[in-house]
Amino acid sequence: MGDTAPPPTSPPPPPPPQTPLTLVQPSTKKKNKPVKVFRVFRNVFRSFPIITPACKLPSLTGGRLPDSKAVAASGGSRVTGTLFGYRKGRVSLSIQENSRTLPTAVVELAMQTHVLQKEMTQGMVRIALECDKRAPPVELLEEPLWTMFCNGKKIGYGVKRAASEEDLHVMEVLKAVSMGAGVLPGLSEAEGPDGEVAYMRAHFDRVVGSKDSETFYMLSPDGNNGPELSIFFVRV
Repeated sequence: MGDTAPPPTSPPPPPPPQTPLTLVQPSTKKKNKPVKVFRVFRNVFRSFPIITPACKLPSLTGGRLPDSKAVAASGGSRVTGTLFGYRKGRVSLSIQENSRTLPTAVVELAMQTHVLQKEMTQGMVRIALECDKRAPPVELLEEPLWTMFCNGKKIGYGVKRAASEEDLHVMEVLKAVSMGAGVLPGLSEAEGPDGEVAYMRAHFDRVVGSKDSETFYMLSPDGNNGPELSIFFVRV
């Protein structure tokens, strides 16, 4: 008797339909600058290893970190911040004027998404992104490459990049979400059919110290005792 032919395999499920993009330009949006240099830095950055952080007590040049509640009370512009990424991929930070506008900055961080989630469950997290001054000067959040610290420990490099199609898809899906956390179906075939994008979105107080320093303090809803997160951008 001949071998029995294997049953036909079912085709893979179709990718999720694309959500039409309805995000609007932020009121503070400036003219776009060439992004080729960002792509070069991104390609180099992706070759760097990820160092899993073992976060310790905060430590930054100049001494003790300021209290986030005190700084928030002193006044600062309110923005929407979203941390998102595939669970086993690098986490990205998107900064928007509000949840219905296009991102004003997207920074890919030197930390895997599931590692950041673990750190957030343990309480206070301070992320510092530091770069060198160079000529000609650019806006602080236009700097292409950053050295990244988590609670005072150097863990690798972050890179600013232009928002990708997938970034915009995530922001579009979350347009009606002002605060929250969860997972979304992914679009990247590289992550496999079961790949999910984890996200955490919150309001941040943006405090500009100078043209070389900005800080983003995450605001907990209703002032509860949720995890504290502060992100520092510093040019030295």
